[in-house]
Amino acid sequence: MSGTPGFRITSEWTRPNPTTVAAFADVPSPNIGDAMNRLGVVDPRIQAVWPGARCAGSALPVWTRAGDNLMIHKAIDMAEPGDVIVVNGQGDLTRALFGELMAHSAAALGVGGLVFDGSVRDVASLAELRLPVFACGVSPAGPFKQGPGEIGRPVAIGGVVCAPGDLVVADADGVVIVPHEDVDAVLAEAQAIQQREAKRLQEIRGGSPRRAGIDEELIRRGVLGKAS
Repeated sequence: MSGTPGFRITSEWTRPNPTTVAAFADVPSPNIGDAMNRLGVVDPRIQAVWPGARCAGSALPVWTRAGDNLMIHKAIDMAEPGDVIVVNGQGDLTRALFGELMAHSAAALGVGGLVFDGSVRDVASLAELRLPVFACGVSPAGPFKQGPGEIGRPVAIGGVVCAPGDLVVADADGVVIVPHEDVDAVLAEAQAIQQREAKRLQEIRGGSPRRAGIDEELIRRGVLGKAS
């Protein structure tokens, strides 16, 4: 680690197994959130900036001063292929932290996606490039490049802590963060939930639209009387 508090870079951490990351790419974010007992789900203010955006990858966290993207430029340079850059921009919506030129650099370097608690711009170009970008706002105003900021240390993103090497999955429903030490257990449970939901969907389509157990729960809570 180099620098001083508030202006420093950490460059080494453990990333999830690439096979595990690839498996998460086929699991919807709601199933992942359910697998973590509804924790790890980022504030829904942060959404895809173009329809169909989706990514799954190891987190490369960035913490920056509102309206400043100096450290984001450096994070793009540092990223390994498939990394998802996660930026705590302090929720500021007045200045875009990322746009077309940075997007082309990120895509050329193999960045898997970017998540911003802040604004971006050049949305049409981001959509054309098909680079997965998630943000809580869009602004034409450009950023400063003075710092301070930090790279490779835990950040807050939409109410969730994201540490370097955590697993980030983002899709049309939003963003979830899976702690590095939990990725295998969460993947197994999320896949099991996905399978159960697929089975239930077949039952609904097969003529059984009512969900079993609802009346039993209402009886237990005293809403309905017991059947005689």
